[in-house]
Amino acid sequence: MDSQDIKPSDPQDESVLENKELSLWEALIPVFALILMLFYNVFFVFGDDALSGSNQFILLLGASIAAIVGFFNKVSYKQMLEEVAQNIKSTTGPLLILLMVGALAGTWLISGIIPSMIYYGLQILNPTIFLAACVIICSIISVATGSSWTTSATVGIALIGIGETLGISLGMTAGAVLSGAYFGDKMSPLSDTTNLAAAMAGADLFDHIKYMAITTIPTIAITLLIFIIIGLNIDTTGTPDVTDKLTAIDHAFHISPWLFSVPILVITMIVKKTSPLIALLVGTLLGGLAAIIAQPDIIMVIAESNTLNFHTAYKGIMKAITVDISVATNSTELNDLFSSGGMSGMLGTIWLILCAMVFGGVMDAIGALSKISDALLKLATTTFGLFASTVASCLTINLTASDQYLALVVPGKMFKKAYQDKGLAPENLSRTLEDSGTVTSVLIPWNTCGAYHSGVLGVPVADYFFFAIFNWLSPFITLLFAAFSIKIKQITSK
Repeated sequence: MDSQDIKPSDPQDESVLENKELSLWEALIPVFALILMLFYNVFFVFGDDALSGSNQFILLLGASIAAIVGFFNKVSYKQMLEEVAQNIKSTTGPLLILLMVGALAGTWLISGIIPSMIYYGLQILNPTIFLAACVIICSIISVATGSSWTTSATVGIALIGIGETLGISLGMTAGAVLSGAYFGDKMSPLSDTTNLAAAMAGADLFDHIKYMAITTIPTIAITLLIFIIIGLNIDTTGTPDVTDKLTAIDHAFHISPWLFSVPILVITMIVKKTSPLIALLVGTLLGGLAAIIAQPDIIMVIAESNTLNFHTAYKGIMKAITVDISVATNSTELNDLFSSGGMSGMLGTIWLILCAMVFGGVMDAIGALSKISDALLKLATTTFGLFASTVASCLTINLTASDQYLALVVPGKMFKKAYQDKGLAPENLSRTLEDSGTVTSVLIPWNTCGAYHSGVLGVPVADYFFFAIFNWLSPFITLLFAAFSIKIKQITSK
């Protein structure tokens, strides 16, 4: 085989190559090997800690296996390396956005913006609509923090306790908590899965979020309606008491609705189609300014100083932007919530993306992704078939590899070309990845998400499965929209 046997399949997509001599089974060898290695690594060895680095190395091992297949098909090392470099280059924007998201989360914490969201959110509790209120509170907090895990481990635990005192089933409360928590995990620009799905599909982050709202808003609305109906038909006893948590927040932070002016400004910039990096940078800097004005004591504590001056303010804000910081309260349940990893906290996800790009780049170079995509297109002759295949792949990865991140990475790389060939905008793929990969992970007991949330909330997956309505309803809604061709975005020429 000479160099002319391997050529770009599409002049608009230089990173996807065809290899006429590569068979479909050869193309699938690295994929099957990767899934088996990830399954063993997560399920039998590292569990929740697999994302600390071992999964990333497994992706590199998968890339090595793909490279061996490539060598047997006379694909040069130089060609593989060039495709890896091209893949990594394509993620420059998403990686920078991830870093800025970490920075923004840090300044929004020390400024009191995130605590204010939580403070006002906790006050909407009402016994009759307790379950619906759980969804709303957890939605607000997870959108503000971008983390379903943090929401579950902090406010989620508190709501479980409150629900128990009201005589409400633990499974019901846990299902409501997780429905709200994963709404935010999907829709927040601070969420690593939201950034990851957009990066894998090649979609703009905020275009992805706006397009995802088309299926997510109806799903959360149906979820809320069902919980309101359930709440109106069950007997409750007692009154929810969150006074201690409100007092703890009030003592630790200066809470004010004026702090919402910062996120409102950032949202306005995004709506006005300001570059995401610029909007996040402005939000980060304004968060730092708000911290100086509203939370000088917190800045002094973080900067380890007894006085507030330029040096102290600079040090405190820079630490919030770049490294791990936390704000202590009188409530041990809230202390984990009021912590941020800053830009350094995003390095794990960035590491995962880079390793996924290495795997995807080698798979591109040997022509494997093109071969798999062509086979998928033959099986999925309709747009609905392509969406259904994506959903099935995400669920399979969640079941076998036991990790929601990999349920986004592997199908994302496999299906990207297939969506392009169908003339579908990348937001279709990124939305489907989240509607089926991100949210269903918590429904599987041996998945890292299912094991984590079940352990934190003290409720078995089997008990909350039915009541995690948002989570199992999401893939059905995305397939319903695909079946009736509702808001299916096409690729448009610029």
